[in-house]
Parts: sequence; C-alpha cells; structure tokens
Amino acid sequence: MRGLGPFGILIVGLLGYMATTEAQLEMGFYDKSCPKAEKIVHEFVKNHIHNAPSLAAALLRMHFHDCFVRGCDASLLLNTTSGEDPERDSIPNQTLRGFDFVDRVKSLVEDECPVTVSCADILALVARDSVVAIGGPFWRVPTGRRDGFISRSSEVLANIPSPFDNFSTLLTNFGNQGLDLKDLVLLSGAHTIGIAHCSTISTRLYNFTGTGASDPALDSEYADNLKANKCTTPSDTTTKIEMDPGSRNTFDLSYYQLLLKRRGLFESDAALTTNSDSLLIVKQLVTGSLKNFHAEFAKSMEKMGRINVKTGSDGEVRKQCALVNS
Repeated sequence: MRGLGPFGILIVGLLGYMATTEAQLEMGFYDKSCPKAEKIVHEFVKNHIHNAPSLAAALLRMHFHDCFVRGCDASLLLNTTSGEDPERDSIPNQTLRGFDFVDRVKSLVEDECPVTVSCADILALVARDSVVAIGGPFWRVPTGRRDGFISRSSEVLANIPSPFDNFSTLLTNFGNQGLDLKDLVLLSGAHTIGIAHCSTISTRLYNFTGTGASDPALDSEYADNLKANKCTTPSDTTTKIEMDPGSRNTFDLSYYQLLLKRRGLFESDAALTTNSDSLLIVKQLVTGSLKNFHAEFAKSMEKMGRINVKTGSDGEVRKQCALVNS
C-alpha cells in the first residue's frame, strides 16, 4: 500500500500503544506463582479435545471475539455486569461454544493456585493448545493478562468483524485493533477449521441483489450445491456447514485454495480477493512463495493476543470466569 495516509497514521499510533502493553506480558509469567499452570491447561486440552475436535475452532473463535472487544481481558466470559447484557448475549456471540470447557480448565488451575491465573490467560492458552492438539500451528503465548470488569453486548457489533463485511470495512476493523493487512489475511485462515450456520450465507445464496439471485462472486456450482444439499431454504437458521469442505479439522491451505476458486463461504472471505494486496498474499500462500503458513499464522496470533491487554494493577484475576470478584 502506498504511503501512510490517515489510516496508516492510525495504525502506527495504535501499534505504539500496543508496544507499551506488550512489554508487560512475558513468557513463563507464572513460573514462580503457579509453576504448573500451563501444564495443567495443556494436559486437560490434550486429554479432552480429541473427544470433540470441532471445539478447537470454537475456542479459537472465542479468543478472537474476546480480544476484539475491550482487548484480551476475558470480558466475553462474563455474565451480566451492572445490569447490562454481556458480550456473550450479542448476536455474533450467540453461536459461540466452549464456555464450559474454559470453566473446567479454570477450576483445575484454581485448585492448584487460587486467584493467581487470569481467565484471559487461560482462554489464550486453551485456544492455542486446542489448535495444536488437532495438528495446527503452535504460537507463543506470553502471559500476565488480567481480567476486565465490564462486558457490554452493545459494544460487540461495532468491533467484531462480520461475515458480511467488505474489504474496506475489514481492514478498518483490524486496523482499529493494531492489526494490518497481512494479519487480516492470515487470521482469516482460521476458517480452514470449523463450521458456520446457513443463516450467515442465506442472503448470499438466495437474495443477494434483492431480486432472488445468488452472489455473482460465489462460484455458481458451489452455490447450487449448497442450496440443493445444505441450506435448502432461505429461512434455515440451524443447519451447520463446513467452512472448509472436506478439511474442516485440518489446519491447512485449502481455505486459500478455495478463495481462488471463488468458493470462500462468507462475503468477508471473498472480500480478500477483491484487493490486489490481499489477493497477492493469498496467492503467495497457495503457491508457497510465502513459506510456512503455520509460522506466519503464529506471528499474527501472538500479535492478536496482545491487543489492549490489562496488566499489573489494571483489572483483576477472577475466581470464576463468569463473575467479577465480590
């Protein structure tokens, strides 16, 4: 992209702010206060994720949704605070799964070291370890995050990227979090695992132009197959569909290969091919000229996990992830 411009200045400013918080996270933060903490998380995930491998995508999505609203402070895990509807009740979060899984891990860690390890750190570790458990990439998770006190449903829609977003909206949304174009393309690669619901693509399949037509940016054969075999009516809100057909539990490059075939499921997926810079990165990943997708994804995940973290005396360490301490 040419020059900084006002958007580039915004990113530089945000990155400068993020740099002040990054230094306060560190690898092995709990080595003295709770030396078994990360092992407890790792062992629980390793022993249980194979029973429901689709949870890896769900937990990764939960971490993502948490970080994009108020930073990575486990605000997503809270029940009602101050009488307001919490983040988890907002429409984009109503299909999230894995809250009980995180709570079980937190309980084990609390038994070992009461009120020591934050829910924000546990969520970040669980997301990473669950992806690794299904053969996905490993990334560094520096710890020391603290948990927030506030969770507001009203703040979610403006911050969580939507499956209906165009490229400009996506780039602005990521930029607001201190993430750049490359991070956008790489983190979208998380769609190589997991599922979606027909409600997220109903308009794209059945009434994209308002005249009953499908989105012309979606491969017509793929659209016809979805309408015939998966999302068979425009009103279907319950049927689940694979984000990456035939490879939903494998963290690979097929998501990007499908984008080049116009078979990205969401409008936001297809949007990555509408900008020359993002399209170039997609092609580089597919051809191998941008080597090691796992390593590149890991860099963006570590960066995302640092968004507006609370450290030091900011926030608290919750006893229960759904409740602020009394």
